[in-house]
Amino acid sequence: MTAPRMCSRAACARPASGTLTYVYSDSTVVLGPLATYAEPHAYDLCREHAARLTAPRGWEVVRLAADQPAPASRDDLVALAEAVRQRPEPESRPTDARPEPESVTETNRRGHLRVLRDRD
Repeated sequence: MTAPRMCSRAACARPASGTLTYVYSDSTVVLGPLATYAEPHAYDLCREHAARLTAPRGWEVVRLAADQPAPASRDDLVALAEAVRQRPEPESRPTDARPEPESVTETNRRGHLRVLRDRD
């Protein structure tokens, strides 16, 4: 018999109930049912930590219900990636980002990070 997987949060001794993954290229956090296998780039969370999960400003959180049937897939990570691909396009998503002041301009972009400089 194998031991249940535990929550990845420090000092938490509760059993894990969901798996968290980050999709950095899309600035998305995906929280779904507990993955079949522990993955090195995924985090298992207990119910309490999963419920309190927040994402960095500008990121989207996709929560897959535990009772939601998983899409037909060879791998849980592929199923999570498919859920991210099905999200609305960025233009249709509400945004709480403030518009940039006219005194700055974007000079570089790397992933979701931008370099802004004064126009002067």
